[in-house]
Amino acid sequence: MALSRTETGRTETGRTESDGRPVLLVLRGLGLGDLLTAVPALRALRRAHPEHRIVLAAPAHLGGLLPLIGAVDDLIDVSGPGPVPMGPVPMGEPMGTASLGTAPSSTVPYGSAGFVDIAVNLHGSGPQSVVALRRARRLLTHAHPAVPGVAGPPWRPEIHEVRRWCEMLEWYGIAADPGDLALRDPGPGRWAGAEVVIHPGAGYAAKRWPPDRFAEVAAELSRLGHQVVITGGATEIALARQVAVLAGLPAAHVLAGRTDLRELAALTAGAKLVICGDTGMSHLATAVGTPSVVIYGPVSPALWGPPSGHPHVTLWAGRTGDPYGDRPSEGLLEIGVGEVLDAAHELLRTRSVDRREGRQPADSAREAVSTISASLPPCAPRQ
Repeated sequence: MALSRTETGRTETGRTESDGRPVLLVLRGLGLGDLLTAVPALRALRRAHPEHRIVLAAPAHLGGLLPLIGAVDDLIDVSGPGPVPMGPVPMGEPMGTASLGTAPSSTVPYGSAGFVDIAVNLHGSGPQSVVALRRARRLLTHAHPAVPGVAGPPWRPEIHEVRRWCEMLEWYGIAADPGDLALRDPGPGRWAGAEVVIHPGAGYAAKRWPPDRFAEVAAELSRLGHQVVITGGATEIALARQVAVLAGLPAAHVLAGRTDLRELAALTAGAKLVICGDTGMSHLATAVGTPSVVIYGPVSPALWGPPSGHPHVTLWAGRTGDPYGDRPSEGLLEIGVGEVLDAAHELLRTRSVDRREGRQPADSAREAVSTISASLPPCAPRQ
């Protein structure tokens, strides 16, 4: 039986009987890097709407990072542009909502989170994500020609992902700081002493630098006395083991599949350096302030790279291509082991000097970015 208007406690202002707060629902049904690039926008929404209960529609496995962001009250498990539960659900059939005080697998009825007063599309250009949120009392989104009657700024494919969402909110009168990327301290981790974190995986093969090259880098840094660990998700365990074997690292140095996101944040925060491709790990390094060498392939770092003024080196051959391709992109393969090691040595040297002298990372190591163009992304925007 569907819950009635009285049973859900819905009112014309979008408030609920559960805690008296109206609900602001944010759609970002994507991955780790996507969540971290949306942190400035999420915090801007928190400041602009302190009286609202902010519910993030995103994959449940990201829940462990939300306390480190500090802008979200609840998580509802949504992947992709929808569908998004926007109101009462049948009694006894709770949607996949995880309270921040529970494990990601826990659920509470979405009806208890309330009717949606404001929906914010931080997912993509539309039209699917726009349509998925139209039932809210008010919708903040980019305009899309396939959804007439919905106002919003035009989609600009040429701007950086972080700035895109800040500018969208500013169009609605909400001030946002694109530099507000830092996570709260994740606390101590289980793997103290890990100095260099190498993350060889990426969502698509086009962005994956070859494992034998990652192994050469790992072997050389290990030979120089650095404690190197290999990370990855549950689906990247075989890749991480391959890199470790080729590098001659002990099996215990393979941490792929052994960390949840909060533990990965703690591991990254305690390291001296991260080496990875264009994937969520690069954004995590930015968020916890750890220097990184990021190896870019078909997508320009002008669109997804770390911000200026931070100790990161982005390596890019200047070629764009299909980021969803089934093999490493041509530009990615042009980047050699020597280039990555040179960048790693410089960041490690500067990091060591800065730590001894109690200084912030030196200007010389803050950013080394190859010449990049303002070309449009090589792929269609998320819907």
